[in-house]
Amino acid sequence: MSDMIEGRNAVLEAFRSGRCVDKLFVLDGCQDGPVRTIIREARKKDTIINFVPKERLDQLSETKSHQGVIAQVAAYEYSTVEEIMARAEKKGEAPFLILLDNVEDPHNLGAVIRTANLAGAHGVIIPKRHSAGLTSVVAKTSAGALNYTPVARVTNLVRTMEDLKEKGIWFVCADMDGQTMYDLDLTGPIGLVIGNEGEGVSRLVKEACDFTASIPMRGDIDSLNASVAAGVLAFEIVRQQMAKKK
Repeated sequence: MSDMIEGRNAVLEAFRSGRCVDKLFVLDGCQDGPVRTIIREARKKDTIINFVPKERLDQLSETKSHQGVIAQVAAYEYSTVEEIMARAEKKGEAPFLILLDNVEDPHNLGAVIRTANLAGAHGVIIPKRHSAGLTSVVAKTSAGALNYTPVARVTNLVRTMEDLKEKGIWFVCADMDGQTMYDLDLTGPIGLVIGNEGEGVSRLVKEACDFTASIPMRGDIDSLNASVAAGVLAFEIVRQQMAKKK
């Protein structure tokens, strides 16, 4: 199934039927009635709206009859942060969350969801903006993990972290300038924050973290792929949690 819905009637019906639309692409400068109606519906749902030139719509279009609007829909339903926390409580485990900041590559997102499942994380949290959505590419890359590991999408990552801190969770982010991960206590209710490969975790998100953890590296390049960094740190958390139970 395609992640893209094209044409005015089809896109409007997607909104009105309750489909989860990650992004709406609209022909820049188009102001006619049907398009204004679609934009109004998108704003009701707090959908990200991108006004783009015709060349960009033509590039995205599979049918070549987009009529100035294309909606990118989620291949899977999003969960909520509350549902993820309830999942941990039901299992009688300290919450273990993975949060992604500015990770826009769907392959990276899919790989992190797979890692989250294998490491026993209770869920993944992503921001609405500057993040890949739950596309079919993400689902395929997760190798089935998306069927078992919930993903919540939030408007403001920092605010979500502050709310979770009040529930006893503390946050560690991956950062080259942080303490070596082996020197940190990574047990208890924890949120692991991973940024993108180029810029890392953004300033405000990093400031909201309690600790920064670095991964010891001995090679010639200075950064890991986001999903690899998530895997290394997630399994150090698993190692420490298992050791504490002994």
